[in-house]
Amino acid sequence: MKYLFNIFIGLFTLCISAQVTTPQPSTSSKVEQVVGLTTVELSYSRPAAREREIFGDLVPFGKKWRTGANANTTISFSDDVVVEGNAVKAGTYAIYTIPNKNKWTVFLYSKTDNWGLPEEWNDTDVAAKFEAEANKLKNHVENFSLQIKDIMSDSAKLEISWEKTMLDFTFKVPTDDMVMKSIKATLKGDPSARDYFNAAVYYMNQDKDIMMAKEWIDTAMNMQDEKPFWMLRQQSLIYSKAGMTDEAIVIAQESMEGAKEAGNTDYIKMNQDSIKEWSNK
Repeated sequence: MKYLFNIFIGLFTLCISAQVTTPQPSTSSKVEQVVGLTTVELSYSRPAAREREIFGDLVPFGKKWRTGANANTTISFSDDVVVEGNAVKAGTYAIYTIPNKNKWTVFLYSKTDNWGLPEEWNDTDVAAKFEAEANKLKNHVENFSLQIKDIMSDSAKLEISWEKTMLDFTFKVPTDDMVMKSIKATLKGDPSARDYFNAAVYYMNQDKDIMMAKEWIDTAMNMQDEKPFWMLRQQSLIYSKAGMTDEAIVIAQESMEGAKEAGNTDYIKMNQDSIKEWSNK
């Protein structure tokens, strides 16, 4: 009898503790993307269209919308940024919108602990407000989607799309300020060959003082007994940009020989193409 009682208690406990697990109708999503040196994070839910007409019907035109489902849709920046001309401090912001047929109003809101829209809207909590063009899509987007796209060293776009509608807006990150501070501080200390190399390549790519870039790349190469072919490649590009074509060709040939020894066909071709281009100048 005690044995049967224990079985009964066990089954009863199991029935009480067991829970039915089902998928959420609006699944949650998190996205992390580095833009330049700034980390951007998105957190949002993804409701499905389910053959419904979304904008102008389920989501009315001309009214504030939570921009997603469930808890606040948020965007976080690890550094101060500029969003469509609005200076925005590092931090996390809720994304609210007012959809309309041709243009949306977009808000970045500093309070993010709301479930949907705030009970009381406070304009002092609006960190940024701007308009974005609404575009009609040819393809159907079933789930509400946010995407960071067109990523450059100093900017990117956030795209919002659902059903047949898409809009995007640009944010700029302080990459150049951060890199310049890093270069200044590092080169004042005890810089390595890699530090000089990185500074030189950055100056070349950002169209800064090319003669300073040449000085730094020469310093980097002189600090090394062995000169890697990939570093020689960048040195040749800097020399070419500085107008020293003959020297650039010689360095590119050295880079190509190193690439051949390493079996790197990409660098072989890049050097061959550059040598051909520079030889015809």
